[in-house]
Amino acid sequence: MKWKWPEAAQRWKGALEKYGYVLLVMAAGAVLLLLPSGGRDSPREEVPAREEGVSFDLGAFEEKLERTLSQIEGAGETRVVLTLDGGSRQVVARNQDRDGEGGGSNTVVTVGKGSGQQEVVPLQTVAPEFRGALVVCPGGGNAPVRLKLIEAVSALTGLGSDRISVCAGGT
Repeated sequence: MKWKWPEAAQRWKGALEKYGYVLLVMAAGAVLLLLPSGGRDSPREEVPAREEGVSFDLGAFEEKLERTLSQIEGAGETRVVLTLDGGSRQVVARNQDRDGEGGGSNTVVTVGKGSGQQEVVPLQTVAPEFRGALVVCPGGGNAPVRLKLIEAVSALTGLGSDRISVCAGGT
């Protein structure tokens, strides 16, 4: 005896045969929508998590640079002085609305923290730019050592060689 599908199951079976690929694409789309996205195109991903206490410490950077430069052969114990062009600043999210006449408004995006408090949404924190550097070390009078020091400071600070001064100094 051959088993026969019920009438409702026969209709579903027919629909699955007819629209099987469409249903498969829809199911794949639903699965992709549920997966977390790692792209930067998503509006939710534009706002990074706020990192409390992250700021640029010039003294700590100078000390780290001194320790690193002291490792260069022939330099000896180095002292570093860096000057900054302004301070660090935060770039905040802005909402730009344009009307049909070319005008518009530009407002800062804020987030409610409860109890009526509002906080701006930071997009990024821009570190200050360096203005110049002075390196004083016993090997600063030696041309090859001076070149290595200038290249190292330039690589770590982004300064051009015209803004880096290397001087010979005693210990």
